[in-house]
Amino acid sequence: MTVDIAGFRTSLRSGNLAEELLRPGRDVVLRSGDGKLTRDELRSNAGQVAGGLHELSVKAGDRVAVYAANSLDWVTAYLGIQRVGAVAVMMNPDYRAAEAEYIIRDAEPVTVIADRPRAEIIEKLGLRIVALEDLPLGATPPMPALTPESPAAILYTSGTTGRPKGAVLDHGNFLAQGRGALDVWRWTSKDVLVHALPLFHLHGLGMGLHGTLLSGGSATLVPFTPAAAVAELTRDDAERGTMFFGVPSMYQRLCDWLEQHPTDLSRVRVFVCGSAPLPPALFERCARLLGQPPVERYGITEGGIVVTNPYDGPRQPGRVGYAFPGVEVRLGDLDEVLLKGGQVFQGYWRNPEATAEAFTSDGFFRTGDVGEIAEDGTLAIRGRLKELIITGGFNVYPREVELVLETHPAVQEVAVAGLPSDKWGEEVTAFVVPSGSPPLVESELIEFAHERLAAYKCPKRVVTMEALPRNAMGKVQRSLLVK
Repeated sequence: MTVDIAGFRTSLRSGNLAEELLRPGRDVVLRSGDGKLTRDELRSNAGQVAGGLHELSVKAGDRVAVYAANSLDWVTAYLGIQRVGAVAVMMNPDYRAAEAEYIIRDAEPVTVIADRPRAEIIEKLGLRIVALEDLPLGATPPMPALTPESPAAILYTSGTTGRPKGAVLDHGNFLAQGRGALDVWRWTSKDVLVHALPLFHLHGLGMGLHGTLLSGGSATLVPFTPAAAVAELTRDDAERGTMFFGVPSMYQRLCDWLEQHPTDLSRVRVFVCGSAPLPPALFERCARLLGQPPVERYGITEGGIVVTNPYDGPRQPGRVGYAFPGVEVRLGDLDEVLLKGGQVFQGYWRNPEATAEAFTSDGFFRTGDVGEIAEDGTLAIRGRLKELIITGGFNVYPREVELVLETHPAVQEVAVAGLPSDKWGEEVTAFVVPSGSPPLVESELIEFAHERLAAYKCPKRVVTMEALPRNAMGKVQRSLLVK
């Protein structure tokens, strides 16, 4: 059977995001604390917010920033922006003044929707503010004429190697991402997602929120703590969670809690993990304590979740699986992971040079990640091209070394980076959070590596740390290790 992948990409991209997400219905679709919204209520509220924005002269194509913590009001504001046809500028609620100012100056939104803790920062920038707690309401305007190519949101890259760039995601991108998730993770109207991820981020937005609304299921928003997540996953009513999405640091905390509070989670249908590599040891620990290993997946800001381990198995530790429906994956020079598909964005906001550099001549997006594709077709991520260590003329990918060191019992977490060296050019260095038992001995860990890796790949130094520096989604910020 021949699959028309180009046609499949097109079918996944079809539609208007607001129309697809705001379907009518009497069932509860979102919960947070004591608050609940049915589909009809969410549809009506988003329409009224769209009306309020319309009365503020916000029109299709204008940019509106959202700078607030997760809440039902955040969801209503975001969907109101989509309903009026504007472009949502996603802002991390943890941004400090300088970070927020950079995003605002770059995106130039016509207004900013902010909650009270962040309003003062925006006021100092002299911009118009719409209070999240008092969203403007108006008569629901006519649905704007939007296409899959209409811009829906600007999400900024993490900026670990420089200033963040604004990735422009269109309606078709988001619809392809969400529909792909429904297919590969068997997501249905019977599912309840325990949603503890930040909504400003692609994982929490494009998968968590959009997937929930497209599936016909529901979601419960919770600030992440292991106790809160487990409580929602073990309820004895129809609101019991059947799905949980998280990042490795969340699964680490969840497993630590379950060691002290053994709990039967066998009724949870699927756990999904991504945004950073899941160490094989943690994979096995999850399998034991959760009753199943998480489905590890791979994604990027510029294209959403594009590769996943299969729901039906096998789920392989250290590998992120197969391409999503409608996505093509191949390896380019230096084994860089290249992507093409309806999920992948068209370019960066007001940055044609970066956009041109980001794509190959035949239209594949250059992820900057180094990969390896096995005989069974599964992908593994071995590191970032910009994190490549060149030591004594040899190339070392940090993830390959980390996978070895993570198996040592004295290591809880490890990140490998290159430090400047007069002798080697760069010196392979391991930054380790000790497990506490057995004691971490530098010489023993280095010898452990030598027994399993070529000499040039082995760390020359071991630096102990209380915690590794991470961004909001749990990715290690290597640039902070080498300063």
